[in-house]
Amino acid sequence: MQEMTPREVVSMLDEHIVGQQDAKRAIALALRNRWRWRQLDEVLRKEVTPKNIIMIGPTGVGKTEITRRLAKLTGAPFIKIEATKYTEVGYHGRDVESMVRDLVDAAVNIVKSQKRQQMEETARERVEERLVELLAPPPPTWDDFDDEKEQATADRRHARTCQKLRKMLASGALEERVVQLNIEQRGAPLQVFSSMGMEQMDLDFQSMFEKLIPRENREREVTIAEARKLLLEQEVENLMDKDTIHEEAIGLAESFGIIFIDELDKICGPDSGTHGVDVSRQGVQRDLLPVVEGTTVQTRYGPVRTDNVLFIAAGAFHSSKPSDLMPELQGRFPIRVELHDLTRDDFVRILREPASSLTKQYTALLATDGVKVDFTEDGIEAIADIAYQVNQSTQNIGARRLHTILERLLEEVSYEAPSPGLNSLRIDAAYVRARLEEITRDEDLSRFIL
Repeated sequence: MQEMTPREVVSMLDEHIVGQQDAKRAIALALRNRWRWRQLDEVLRKEVTPKNIIMIGPTGVGKTEITRRLAKLTGAPFIKIEATKYTEVGYHGRDVESMVRDLVDAAVNIVKSQKRQQMEETARERVEERLVELLAPPPPTWDDFDDEKEQATADRRHARTCQKLRKMLASGALEERVVQLNIEQRGAPLQVFSSMGMEQMDLDFQSMFEKLIPRENREREVTIAEARKLLLEQEVENLMDKDTIHEEAIGLAESFGIIFIDELDKICGPDSGTHGVDVSRQGVQRDLLPVVEGTTVQTRYGPVRTDNVLFIAAGAFHSSKPSDLMPELQGRFPIRVELHDLTRDDFVRILREPASSLTKQYTALLATDGVKVDFTEDGIEAIADIAYQVNQSTQNIGARRLHTILERLLEEVSYEAPSPGLNSLRIDAAYVRARLEEITRDEDLSRFIL
């Protein structure tokens, strides 16, 4: 895992996300505090609680993006979940502990990817040998001692053939040759579980059922190019030590895992003492508390401690406030940070500055069809003006409004490309107004279209 100072984290986030400096600093400090926690001696470490965060702000201002980018920068296992998908134990829905199992699944994928890079060269060498065997099966072995000379001759001939085939495989001369390949597959357990209504089976039950599902061997005619890919996956899988991967994944999730809990405000609210949604909200909070507080969750890979998992919660909190949460749960999120509504100037910066800004994305997409798109400065400002205006007059969805406007703006050229004569497009203020002015002038129409 890459360890960075808070200043370095904020600087790297600035390359992708405009504004919201308070949130970036809080996230960077929480990440660094987790590293500091691991440097303490074991006795003191037990007394220090994680510095979890609640981000408060409307939709589309960057709450999810900041957290997602943080996980990507550090290479940490990361999952995003909505608090509303969980319900109190005893009600129909996912149990809260399943978020930890999802986190470990993400960690397993990261470890597998790292192991794959380490083993790929060895796997490729094995694939070459298997391809040679498919193209030139070894000669039969003679049991009769009198045929020993003939056996030696056949072995030499086979060795020369194999040597030639290796050279041809290396040069790519045999990529279109068709071979018979025996492919081993296991039936898809997830489809079986879904049909049985058992998608949320806990602990090791899914693993047990997966082992009961028989493997299928099928003969397929494939080209050498296809066989190379299929065999590479098989060899990489054979080289991996699953126990080691699972052990490393658990350690990775426990020490570096990040769980982003969105829509936390939707489970806020006082306990009315009645049955129904309020009971469910309070129940989710009660079930969430031990997970955030630090507990052991059983997963198919083994027990996982959540003491050092970083929890980042977010919500708009329009009709509720963080103080409506259970006091015990509030105390487990000591850091509160407010994200602000995006201004017209923020929209301009979002379109211009990030390394993968929307204007750069659309320019690259249309370039694949041979259309050169040029966003002028006044064109970008006109797009920002319209986005801000529509957000103010209708529902404010933050930066997501830019996606809607750009799709509408480039709908015609995206449909027509590629076509003769459509080689370039200049998007200036006049073009933006011509395409969008009628919609933005009619407030009712813009509410449904933009």
